[in-house]
Amino acid sequence: MDAVLELRYALDTFYFLITGALVMWMAAGFAMLEAGLVRAKNTAEILTKNIVLYAIACLMFLFIGYQIMYPVGEGNLLFRGFGIGIGNEHVIGDLGSESHSKASDFFFQVVFVATAMSIVSGAVAERMKLWAFLAFAVVMTSFIYPVQGFWNWGGGFLYESFNYKDYAGSGTVHLCGASAALAGVLFLGARKGKYGPDGQINAIPGSNLPLAALGTLILWLGWFGFNGGSELAVASLESANHVARVFVNTNTAAAGGVVSALIVSQVLFGKADLTMALNGGLAGLVAITADPLTPGAGWATLIGVIGGALVVLAIITIDKLRIDDPVGAISVHGVVGTWGIMAVAISQRAVEDGATFGGQLMGVVSIFLWTFIVSSIVWFVLKLVIGIRVSEEEEYEGVDLSECGLEAYPEFTTSK
Repeated sequence: MDAVLELRYALDTFYFLITGALVMWMAAGFAMLEAGLVRAKNTAEILTKNIVLYAIACLMFLFIGYQIMYPVGEGNLLFRGFGIGIGNEHVIGDLGSESHSKASDFFFQVVFVATAMSIVSGAVAERMKLWAFLAFAVVMTSFIYPVQGFWNWGGGFLYESFNYKDYAGSGTVHLCGASAALAGVLFLGARKGKYGPDGQINAIPGSNLPLAALGTLILWLGWFGFNGGSELAVASLESANHVARVFVNTNTAAAGGVVSALIVSQVLFGKADLTMALNGGLAGLVAITADPLTPGAGWATLIGVIGGALVVLAIITIDKLRIDDPVGAISVHGVVGTWGIMAVAISQRAVEDGATFGGQLMGVVSIFLWTFIVSSIVWFVLKLVIGIRVSEEEEYEGVDLSECGLEAYPEFTTSK
């Protein structure tokens, strides 16, 4: 019996680590997607933001955030002053419960934090000061994200009192990141030249669509770890079947989102817009993240289809509101994330498990208000203390030079 338990422990821990590594690879996806959708003169800075925010998320969640999100259990076992005791902590449960290393649990959680912060990066691109962004990342990953994460996954009021269902984080990760991004965009204002004085909206094309497409495919791959790992185990017949179902539903929702967004863009613009198709795939993934387990494949596809259509309409609407989001992050992760959360309440199996429309709505409202209000306070303080936006001249020349002192494509760009 002990050998069986140890084997299960080892398999579940290994699965946790591998799926966490897949989610970590999503950092590369966000970096490539954003690098492709910004102008060449801002590429080095967006790449710098993405790699440094990941490092900040890892450190801040280790020393502060994990203890807030899990104040008992995993959290208090992890942190012992500067003697981080994650290497020797382990629990082997009985055959009916999940068992995995506490260190693997931390690793899996920390890459989710970085994902939420990556959402902010694309929305504020091309006009934000690098160090102001990184300062916000410190607060976001150590405090803002962990507090609302506790409400859901740490045993807080959304879980206990409202039976809020969010399997892998359509709200906890994606809506949270989008809410922080929205606050930042409102404080920053639009890029110069984006909106004309007479209400016209000027397109600012990205510099490298092959990179954007590569980034989307990397994110699609990483999402199997994002959703699949959230089953938390694989070393039993039931959990293995669940993981397989999650993989299938995640994939088919993304596929539905791509096709739906492409069709809607063809109808609205008369062209098959690649950027809309890419965002459609991401929208399908975000939408299914709230519940990739209980739907059948047909319903999962429909969730993705609706998400893909919704993201195109959301991007157009947000642009008309003169909210400048270069990569469509607020639409993909915020608007469609909300759809994914609410879709849980109309899934028969989820409803049988206790999901309610009111409980899901409470989750949406709570996460949005908390993140948006606290983020706004942080952005406001940063704006007063160090400023958050580069000068008009620096924006014109490109933030690569002003913030990083180098260019991503020096042979093909010029600061003149």
